Amino acid sequence: MNETLLEELSQITPEEQQILDGHPYVDRRIYYDPQDTLKDRIDRSKVLRGGRLIDIRRHVRFVHFPEHTHNFVEFVYMCQGTTTHLIDGQKIVLGEGDLLFLNQHARQEILPASSGDIAVNFMILPEFFDTAFHMLGAGNDPLRNFLVSCLTDQNVGGNYLYFHVAGVLPVQNLVENLIMALKEDSPENQTIARTTMGLLFLYLVSLPESIRLSERSFDEQVMIRLLEEIHDHYRDVRLADLAGQNHMEVSALSRLILRRTGSTFKELLQKRRMEVAAYLLDTTGLSASDIAAGVGYENTSFFHSLFKRTYGMSPKEYRHRKDAGTK
Repeated sequence: MNETLLEELSQITPEEQQILDGHPYVDRRIYYDPQDTLKDRIDRSKVLRGGRLIDIRRHVRFVHFPEHTHNFVEFVYMCQGTTTHLIDGQKIVLGEGDLLFLNQHARQEILPASSGDIAVNFMILPEFFDTAFHMLGAGNDPLRNFLVSCLTDQNVGGNYLYFHVAGVLPVQNLVENLIMALKEDSPENQTIARTTMGLLFLYLVSLPESIRLSERSFDEQVMIRLLEEIHDHYRDVRLADLAGQNHMEVSALSRLILRRTGSTFKELLQKRRMEVAAYLLDTTGLSASDIAAGVGYENTSFFHSLFKRTYGMSPKEYRHRKDAGTK
């Protein structure tokens, strides 16, 4: 890693100085929302600055970080030394150059790190991954499955991926570039970060031998396949077809979806269609009626109504919101 950057990351932070001064506990005010009913959930509003979709934070050393969850996706990059993580009951020791990806459902505990153990946490909201998804394309690889699992509000299993990529120079260079892009917040740097993340994913997909997976049950495998189908074939995917592909009754699959995600199949499908519609409004000149048909709605009026219910504005207003200063 760049020596200047590593030196910067090695500096004692005010949080760490407080620990060294005799307060050997995590300062909850930095990470947790006191109004959250889930007292052990790290909150995105505390750790992502200014409404960012992605942000970075150096891992706090010298203290045991108790078991917690988070309402965002987290990537950990081990710049130097080691850190020990307990994730869903499984022990992972990260070495220099390793990557650990955690979705928002993982339960994680971190043992104390010493002064020479330098790790960077990337904290990410799921919508940040749109560019990376488009770059990855279709497929059935562990990384793509993991990213799909990040899109649901409930635990569908397979909550982490561990990449043992120490010594793989292209990965190290891409992560270093990502850190540099995120040090300063600007639209240009956010675009660079999205593209760099996509390139990182493309490279990691080419290294299947480096991946360690968490165990998945049959139900979890079914949910991953279902979410992939919704993500890729949102225009014409049917619940009955998915049930047949997985040798299940439609009613049984419906119950599984609701239990695992907290949403119905229809709600998950509508959410994906609205995401694609919003993306097309932002990135193309297609008319709202063409976009409606493209995402699976023949009834344009229904599409307009559903879009406004989802985003609080019409498709036309959404397309011109930046010009009007109402992002």
